[in-house]
Amino acid sequence: VKNLVGLKNLYQLISDSHLKYFYTRPRIPKSELIRHREGLIIGSACSAGELYEAILNGKSDEELLSIASFYDYLEIMPMTNNHYLVEKGELKSEKQLQDINRKIIKIGEDLKIPVVATGDVHYLDPEDGIYREVLLSGKGMDEETPADLYLRTTEEMLEEFSYLGAEKAYEVVVTNTNKVADMCERISPISPEKCPPHIEGCEQTIKDIAYGKAHELYGEELPEIVKARLDKELDSIIK
Repeated sequence: VKNLVGLKNLYQLISDSHLKYFYTRPRIPKSELIRHREGLIIGSACSAGELYEAILNGKSDEELLSIASFYDYLEIMPMTNNHYLVEKGELKSEKQLQDINRKIIKIGEDLKIPVVATGDVHYLDPEDGIYREVLLSGKGMDEETPADLYLRTTEEMLEEFSYLGAEKAYEVVVTNTNKVADMCERISPISPEKCPPHIEGCEQTIKDIAYGKAHELYGEELPEIVKARLDKELDSIIK
């Protein structure tokens, strides 16, 4: 999100995805994404994303440009992320994976949309991948060679994309990631301020209601244990 408007729109989309459009998992219709797009930054996602799938399906250059123009930045990922496509026989070699990334870069250049190298990070350290394997296995989604979806260092990312040449690798790993970061204002996902509604005289009102009921139950003189508990509860609510 760029700003507080985007944050509000993101929360709205998340709520709607769970409450209005849930079908086996939360979903967001593209029409709703467009309606709540203000303040959001939208990337083209991984190999399951619309742009990557269109390339795999052999869509024309004209169609690819039309699809890509929807996004604020295009994403390319390390070879290991999408190597399953080679293992499944959908692609013949790692070079084809590299060529797809080069194609995405060319599309970004043609549309003047930044292309960003992202790790599609699911966990922090390489050894934590076992937990993702367990979760996928429970869903019947075993991977022959698990993807290394850990948080790579800048140096590791530059090495991953060295086949693009040093200059282009630096652009997608460092320059363009910072461009996306610079689109964002410094905001907190939850307001640091407490924002309870203020109702005139509400502190006295709740005291009067609570004490009125207590006297109705226990008489004019309240037992000490009741008064102590009542004061403790009211104090924590009011203060």
